[in-house]
Amino acid sequence: MNSNFKIFLKGISDVSPLMIPVVPFGLIFGILSIDIGFSPLATMGMSLIIFGGASQIILLQLFSGGASSLVIISSVGAVNSRHLLYGAVVSEHVSDLKLIWKIIISYFLIDQAFAVSNEYFKKSKEKNKYFHLIGGGFTCWIIWQSTTFLGIILGAAIPEKLGLSFAVPLTFLAILVNDFRKLINVIVILTSGLIALFGYNYIPYKAYVIVAAFVGLLTAYILTKVKKKYE
Repeated sequence: MNSNFKIFLKGISDVSPLMIPVVPFGLIFGILSIDIGFSPLATMGMSLIIFGGASQIILLQLFSGGASSLVIISSVGAVNSRHLLYGAVVSEHVSDLKLIWKIIISYFLIDQAFAVSNEYFKKSKEKNKYFHLIGGGFTCWIIWQSTTFLGIILGAAIPEKLGLSFAVPLTFLAILVNDFRKLINVIVILTSGLIALFGYNYIPYKAYVIVAAFVGLLTAYILTKVKKKYE
């Protein structure tokens, strides 16, 4: 078996356990999008183009709340800004590739794929180790697109009067469960959460998401610096 294909399969194997929570997340996105009023084509378009669960849910939440296009685009951009850090970390492993391949890999560079591939990159001495990231990212892509599509089908069959908007905060709570294990994470979550809660009524143009995100990032930066100083 070709070594590149082995690395590709390794990426699929490593990321597969992380796909379990992605399945209900994708279903919820597809169902909510239809429930809010997006067409099936627009819903699939979001998953294909944005390909980011958290930012897509935020887009739906802000859209349903009447936020302006500027605020929605800025919020989605702020949430996805973490991928700049992912790219910076991965760049040393793909520096010899052509630009077109770097663009393709960047599209698949999502949270789960980065998490498993970054660990693989640290341990592996394979020359074409980036195939691991392609394998992991491609698996995430298949699962996300298929569950979005299934959610669209289910959403079209669910009566509008039932309403499923309540699932948005429940989804985020599920994502945050693992982060409650570290004190710094808890402080950051509470800080940004309180900013968003009180800013909902007082921050103009529905920009509370952007403000809360940047305050959270600043808090995390300060706490991390303080922690390293006293270690």
